[in-house]
Amino acid sequence: MWSTIKEWFGLGGHDSGHGNGHAHADGPHGHTHGVIDPSLSSSERGIWAIKWSFAILAVTAILQLVVVFTSGSVALLADTIHNVGDATTAIPLWVAFVLARRKPSATFNYGLGRVEDLAGILIVVIILISALVAGYEAIDRLIHPQPITQLVAVAAAGVIGFIGNEVVAVFRIRVGRAMNSAALIADGYHARTDGLTSLAVVLGAVGVWAGFPLADPIIGLLITIAIFGIVWQSARAVITRSLDGIDPGIIADIRHAIEHVPGVEQLVDLKARWLGHRLRAELTIAIDRSLSVGQANGIALAVQAELHAHLPPLEAATVQFDTSGAQPVGVQPGAGGHHHAPQPVQFQSELASGTLRIVDTPDGERMRLTVDVHSGELSAVVEIARSGGQTETLPLLPSETVPDCFESIVAPAEPHEFDAVLRLSGFGRQENLPFRMEEPDGHHH
Repeated sequence: MWSTIKEWFGLGGHDSGHGNGHAHADGPHGHTHGVIDPSLSSSERGIWAIKWSFAILAVTAILQLVVVFTSGSVALLADTIHNVGDATTAIPLWVAFVLARRKPSATFNYGLGRVEDLAGILIVVIILISALVAGYEAIDRLIHPQPITQLVAVAAAGVIGFIGNEVVAVFRIRVGRAMNSAALIADGYHARTDGLTSLAVVLGAVGVWAGFPLADPIIGLLITIAIFGIVWQSARAVITRSLDGIDPGIIADIRHAIEHVPGVEQLVDLKARWLGHRLRAELTIAIDRSLSVGQANGIALAVQAELHAHLPPLEAATVQFDTSGAQPVGVQPGAGGHHHAPQPVQFQSELASGTLRIVDTPDGERMRLTVDVHSGELSAVVEIARSGGQTETLPLLPSETVPDCFESIVAPAEPHEFDAVLRLSGFGRQENLPFRMEEPDGHHH
């Protein structure tokens, strides 16, 4: 019995749709109202599923809205707004697809994919205004109680809301499993949970019928609180996307794809962002400098092919080469390479992952931390163990010219071969990552 209930809510061991080992692009993204998951937007079948979900929830909301006007139930009003919020998640996708068909122009070099983010912001604002209206009505009814009419119709509308969400849940889960989309499956289970919100309207109607008239506004206020949660979740997702934020899981998928390409000695730098519902990536890889131009281009093409195989939403990947530190990423042309730079140090932790190296800059040698993935605000300090028990401390400050880079304001002392600790701080936590830098053969001091 309990296992059946868990399975119904998606908490059991159901198939997530990742039967092959490389379906990471659809990986669990969670559910956000007013924001279309890009992994669904890249698939025609995903678009088809979202359109039908929109139609079903739109009909459900319209039927509920009719009862709202005739009964005056604020609980049903809040639930109707909730279902409208779910239905409108398809609107940004449709708008984006219409405009995304336009070819890039001299003004909009990347096309108009960003319009999806603008539409998402608009939807969030609409849901916020609606939630404020629902909250005001619920509080007003608590202060000034009014009789609720047509209790049977209100209860029936709540049941209709539950049925509409359950139909959408079954539909999304089945299509999600058929197309191996964990995002669509998660969306389906969330719709099933939303159905319980509609059943709360029935509970409110029963409370009013039993002689507790405040049951309706109390239920309405609880649903309104849930809608404010939706607004917060959606606003965070939309703003993150509009600021080029990306799920760290996407970065992990790209790193995983690179591991399948022979000839790539190191992933030096990696950035990715969404342009609407299409993904773009920029990579810097290190390869053997003795390879010919044709061989290097072959590796670049292999990297692009592997990325497209692992990430279906990927539209383009720009691959450039780092020649073993001769021109580190972010150094301005003409700054010159570092003729005896130690080997870069790769690190990965819960707070961040990336590369630590010593580079030549126009201001001289600097310790540079290039961060591929990090969570929130980050601060970094390198503490180098020197002879005689001395410690050289190099605070790494955010670079003003190179994104996602932290750099010391002074040069690390010689020699450049030492044991050290990278201290990362963020969210009230600190991580200490020991490492060693070694100079190339023939350059020891």
